[in-house]
Amino acid sequence: MGNQLFDQQFMHGGDYNPDQWLAYPEILQKDLAYMQQAHVNTVTLGVFAWSALEPQEGVYRFDWLDRVFDQIHSIGGKVILATPSGGRPQWLSQKYPEVNRTNAQGQKHSHGFRHNHCYSSPIYREKVTQINQQLAKRYGKHPALAMWHISNEYSGECFCSYCQENWRRWLQKKYGDLATLNHAWWTSFWSGTYSDWSQVLPPSPLGEHKVHGMDLDWKRFVTDRTIDFYLHECTPIRQLTPDIPVTTNFMAEGHATQDFIPLEGIDYSKFARHVDIVSWDSYPDWNNNFESLAATAMKSAYVHDQYWSLKKQPFLVMECTPSFVNWHSINKAKKPGVHQLSAMQQIAHGSDSTLYFQWRQSRGNSEKFHGAVVGHDDSTENRVFKEVAAYGKRLEKIKEIQGTTRKKAVAILFDWESNWALKRGGGFGRPTRRYPQTLQEHYRYFWEQDIAVDILTPEQDFSDYQLVIAPMLYLMTAETMAKLCQYTEAGGTLISSYFSGMVNETDLLYLGGLPQPLRGLLGINVLELETLFDTEHNQVVFQGQPFETRDYSAIIEAETAEVLGEYQADFYQGTPAITKNAFGAGTAYYLAARTNYDFFEQFYASLARELSLAEERIAHANPEVSIQGRISPERTYFFIMNFSEKEQTLDLIKEVVDLETNQAVPPTVTLAPYEVRVVYFNN
Repeated sequence: MGNQLFDQQFMHGGDYNPDQWLAYPEILQKDLAYMQQAHVNTVTLGVFAWSALEPQEGVYRFDWLDRVFDQIHSIGGKVILATPSGGRPQWLSQKYPEVNRTNAQGQKHSHGFRHNHCYSSPIYREKVTQINQQLAKRYGKHPALAMWHISNEYSGECFCSYCQENWRRWLQKKYGDLATLNHAWWTSFWSGTYSDWSQVLPPSPLGEHKVHGMDLDWKRFVTDRTIDFYLHECTPIRQLTPDIPVTTNFMAEGHATQDFIPLEGIDYSKFARHVDIVSWDSYPDWNNNFESLAATAMKSAYVHDQYWSLKKQPFLVMECTPSFVNWHSINKAKKPGVHQLSAMQQIAHGSDSTLYFQWRQSRGNSEKFHGAVVGHDDSTENRVFKEVAAYGKRLEKIKEIQGTTRKKAVAILFDWESNWALKRGGGFGRPTRRYPQTLQEHYRYFWEQDIAVDILTPEQDFSDYQLVIAPMLYLMTAETMAKLCQYTEAGGTLISSYFSGMVNETDLLYLGGLPQPLRGLLGINVLELETLFDTEHNQVVFQGQPFETRDYSAIIEAETAEVLGEYQADFYQGTPAITKNAFGAGTAYYLAARTNYDFFEQFYASLARELSLAEERIAHANPEVSIQGRISPERTYFFIMNFSEKEQTLDLIKEVVDLETNQAVPPTVTLAPYEVRVVYFNN
């Protein structure tokens, strides 16, 4: 099931909360006219509307939602209808307190605002089924219904008695008996051996440094429990509306730390198998004071590419802001032009929508100062509204790109479980592990060179990629090792690094050093892993140039590998730091040290030339101008995006046509600050 259900147009609109404005009919009447002015064609309804839909147990009020459905349909719009489980009504928490989540200290939550329900509670599951059935029966055949939005931003964990019992069942199914579990978790350490299943409790904050294997399994369990609840929500939806696609909105995180990476707490690679279309909420920290706009754009592009790669098909941006958010210490508005630039980046990397949180700013409560299309001034004359309207008009001009695919020759491997295990493990440098952030440093070279990249998991098929970059795969199963060997042997080029292949799937160390399959593949043996203080550095000479190292240095010996670079100092001076090993018809590289970006620039430039990775480019690369492509059977489209505050000039390699004017583009293109051009050539 794909995005062709949306009438060959990009979805433009977002979260609409008429349930907050039922006492203001004059406001609701304005919304329809405003939506048409803003070129809005899609609204998301009902995300947190349960109390308006069911104000008392078993008493339903759908009249207001009926009107909104019909009104949106009357202007030619579509509705994404949410199930309301993300914010249950007060009566439900009061009458059935078991639905409230229990924290790790055993304390039962009070009602709270949202997202603090128990995924295991039988009563909560029953009530969710009832409201979802009502919604599916009433709106399943409405011509405006385009898609289901199941709950909202699933996250969190519960430690109640129901969840504890499900935890033990999950472990019993996985391990069968306590002897197998005890070995997998190495519970003989600190006398932690279990003799009865009743002793197996969820990880406790008081014992957080005790059982690493347990903590890894708990995160797997939380993912599975979340997916199980989602599937339970979907059951009446799938039964009553089998032809309507289903999604739920994934997230990214890291604003407080100047990072921007996919949410780490849930394994989205598992979750993505159960949604028809991947969607996510995109809130990069645009126009911040700690990095360039291009640096923010690179991080944003990485997350877009990761969510594209989960199903290798167009995704949806379910939420973004046209202006600012409300959760930073300093909530900076996007500068004029940046909204259109950042939204076009979504489309360039494979989104078939730009949807906002929110259509109209709430008058009160937690998100009253979160950006919206319509602000508290209720005006269509302010800058934000005008920029949204101009962008919506542009989307209509380029609508033929909707549903198209992307072509990639490079893959980066990311593993949620390996990340959990690496962050959880003792030793080394805790703050400096930064696995997803390190992957973004590898990714940066290709983004700056306009070479498209997929971000895959080891379970996905990567056999067709010319280059697979798999650094820091700390947790590696025998199956993954075999796949990496097969890929390289068949002619692929593989990049590995320090922190790779150290533990198995239960977080037990591999005995005997680097596992034999990797030892043969990489042609090396790893002797030690040295951790550096933040003031410590070594140097590696590569292609006659010195490059500074930081954080980590694996001390290795070359067996069959060719040494391309050596350490220059410390007790491991003169030992290999960069190696290359022929394996079958392919090549495997090992990067023993963490370096700065200047090394990646040099290293990957050589590989890109060798593998002809830049063949599809339409212009010479500029690190501040990103050019990303989408492909249909007839045409190849490129988005040329100026992520800088200065004018940029590009010399085009290929002849292209401007999609919005249908005029040939001259060989030299000048872009104003933040400008985006959409061009194409016929295949």
